[in-house]
Amino acid sequence: MIPVVHHPDYVAPARAGSRYQWNKNGLIRDVLLESGRAIEWVEPEVMPLAWLEAIHEPGYVAEVTAASVPAAKERRIGFAVDDFVARRAVRVPGGTYKAALLAMEHGFAANSAGGSHHALADTGAGYCVFNDLAIAAVRLVEEGSVARLLIVDCDVHQGDGTAALTAGRPGIATYSIHAEKNFPVRKARSTLDVPLRDGTGDEEYLATLERTLVPLVESFQPELILYQAGVDPFEGDRLGRLSLSQEGLDARDRFVAGLACERGIGLASTPGGGYGPDGMEIARRHVRSILTLGAAFGLG
Repeated sequence: MIPVVHHPDYVAPARAGSRYQWNKNGLIRDVLLESGRAIEWVEPEVMPLAWLEAIHEPGYVAEVTAASVPAAKERRIGFAVDDFVARRAVRVPGGTYKAALLAMEHGFAANSAGGSHHALADTGAGYCVFNDLAIAAVRLVEEGSVARLLIVDCDVHQGDGTAALTAGRPGIATYSIHAEKNFPVRKARSTLDVPLRDGTGDEEYLATLERTLVPLVESFQPELILYQAGVDPFEGDRLGRLSLSQEGLDARDRFVAGLACERGIGLASTPGGGYGPDGMEIARRHVRSILTLGAAFGLG
C-alpha cells in the first residue's frame, strides 16, 4: 500500500477568476480513489504553533491564523486568506511532516497537498502561505528524527522561499532544478541551483538532473528526501517554460525514487505546481507522479 496523507481541510471549492487550482487536492484524492491502487489514507495533525514560528515570523503566523493578512501580503500570495485558507495553512505542513515520518517507515509516502516553496519568513508568495517543506524539514532535524535531510525541488519555479528559510541550518540541504527565466524574478541561493533554458526537453533535463543531483546526494548522504514533485515542467503547463513530455515527467520521478531507493533513503513527496484550465488533467498528472514514485519502492 502507498501511504498518502490527506485531510478534508485540504479541499476547497474553485474560485472564479483565480489561476490557482483550488479544487486540485480534492481531485487528487478522487483520482487516487478511482485508480484501484492500494492506498493507506492517513490524516495529519495541525502543525504546532511553535514549529510554524520556528520558520515564519510570529507576527505573520498570527496574521494567517486570525485570517487578517494585510492586503499587500495577500496580493503577493495571490489570493485572500480567509478562515478556510487559515485552517488549510496550518494543516498542510503537518501533512508534509507526517508523510516524512511515514516515508522513514515505508520507504515512500506522499502528502496530497503541499510543496509551498515560495513562502518567506514574513509573508506568503506565489500561491504559498506557509512553507511546509521548510517547516517540516526544520522540525524533523531539530527533534532528532533525522540528522541530514535533502529537499529536492523539481518544480518549474525555483524554490526560493525554501532556500532562504533553511539557509545555514545544520543538517538541511536544498536542490532546485527550474526554468531560469521563470518566477521568481529574484532567485534565492539553494545549496545547489540548476537553472535551465526555456524549452528544455526530456533528454537534456534528465541528463542534467542525473549529472547534478547524484553528486549532491553522494556527498551530503541524506537520511530523508523531501521531494517537491511539481508537474509544471510539463510542456503544456500554463505557468511553465520547460517542455517535458508526460513520459519525461515519469522518467524524472523514477530517477529520483530510484536514487533514494538504491541508497536506503526515505522519500516523501508533495505535489507542488501544476497549472491549466482543466483541473482534472492536472490532478491526473499529480496522481501519476505519486503512483510512479510508489511503484519504484514496490508499493501499491
